[in-house]
Amino acid sequence: MNTGFADNLVNFYRALSAMAWWRVAIELLLIGLVVFWVIRFLQGTRGARMLKGIAFVLISLHLLVTLAGQYLELDRLVFLYEKFLLFASFALAVVFQPELRRGLMRLGETRLFRGFTDEITQDIEQLVESATYLSRRKIGGLIAVEREVGLGGIAENGTRINADLSADLLNTIFWPNSPLHDLGVVVSQGRIAYAGVQFPLAESGELERELGSRHRAAVGMCQDSDAVVIVVSEETGDISIAESGKLFRKLTPEGLRGLLTDLLGGGGSERRPFFRRHLTTQAWT
Repeated sequence: MNTGFADNLVNFYRALSAMAWWRVAIELLLIGLVVFWVIRFLQGTRGARMLKGIAFVLISLHLLVTLAGQYLELDRLVFLYEKFLLFASFALAVVFQPELRRGLMRLGETRLFRGFTDEITQDIEQLVESATYLSRRKIGGLIAVEREVGLGGIAENGTRINADLSADLLNTIFWPNSPLHDLGVVVSQGRIAYAGVQFPLAESGELERELGSRHRAAVGMCQDSDAVVIVVSEETGDISIAESGKLFRKLTPEGLRGLLTDLLGGGGSERRPFFRRHLTTQAWT
């Protein structure tokens, strides 16, 4: 068996040497790009940690079956493993259904031309003004700003507003004892699209104990979409932003304005210098 293993290594080396180096480089580059795209796509979602576990199990099984099948000639084990891979492919489609849905929605709803315009600047100012107002009075607030992935499916359980984005209207919605103040608001294309929306909640173990349901809803929303979620604590008045599964806490109005400018005004979730400065001090993952 050792001789056969050595012969296999020699044959593999000869086959690799016979291939053109540029073909090998292109193949490795394509594989690397696919892996990078999958990791980046799942970053901040519920499936990210699950993917690590699945990858570890599959790699371990592949090494075990390959070695055992080669040295012990366990043909039935190899056959069952091939069938297991076929079943696992269907199981992964079920497990990662939210991520697949998110990808399909992104393909269908991507805005090809999204620049920094005066309208975006005005929207950011309205959001900052409202968050500052709510923070000073310790009024809870939860606002999801739609980006490439549409939020219509999540927001359909709420009340349709379809009004121009303004700080006064947001403050009215979140005013204590108003019918819609406990749930979230969805902002889409510079308009308040829905209010009274129940956001998906992050798992209880993913947040610090001191954080309540609004912060869980903020993180849960950005795990299921690429939305930027502003949350104002009713207990402390702290302003936070949830994005890509991360929560950036205790922001000043100027810090909120800078983060929103980075996230909404210039190309999605790419981290620019202002964003990275706050990442080191305010981020929780």
